[in-house]
Amino acid sequence: MEWDDLFMLMAADSGRARAAGGNGMKPGPDDISQFGQQSRAQRVRAAGNLVNLSTLAGLLVARLGGCTRQRGPYGLTLAEGYRFRFPVASAFTIGDVVITAHTFAALQQRMPRLLEHEERHSWQYFWCLGLPFFLPYTAAMGWSMLRTGDRAARNIFERHAGLADGGYPDLPVIPLAAQARRAAARLRNWPRSGRRSD
Repeated sequence: MEWDDLFMLMAADSGRARAAGGNGMKPGPDDISQFGQQSRAQRVRAAGNLVNLSTLAGLLVARLGGCTRQRGPYGLTLAEGYRFRFPVASAFTIGDVVITAHTFAALQQRMPRLLEHEERHSWQYFWCLGLPFFLPYTAAMGWSMLRTGDRAARNIFERHAGLADGGYPDLPVIPLAAQARRAAARLRNWPRSGRRSD
């Protein structure tokens, strides 16, 4: 199966889940803890992400990060107050757990569709069989950096999840020759810029 076919299937499942999700369909900043009855697709995804250990990994990361947790829409668990500085993101998802250093009410004031973006990532974990998701995601992030100088703009996973929904800009592609010249210039300047003055 080609990547485009896979993501079309993921998008269809995600859309069916949201359509059947009751008042979990479009949470606002004041009612993100309200969730409707989970659809069959959401229950399947939740079970799959438990079996593939990605949701358990997300709960562990949330616990280590000192987060408080609440149930959210789309069958997600929302974890607020993450205390570490990595990864650098307004929010990130592991399995069915969405983690942020902020509050989801504040984030949704700026990005009303953020949780829809993160739910699509939870489907990506499901289709990538859990934690192996990190391998293609890291490769896609490197490709995006190479082509645009940004980790999300040409990252196929972020594009499928919705760049604007996640607060990412859609940047133009930089020709590879120009990127190579920039990289060579950085390498030439690196010893000098890396020196420390005594």
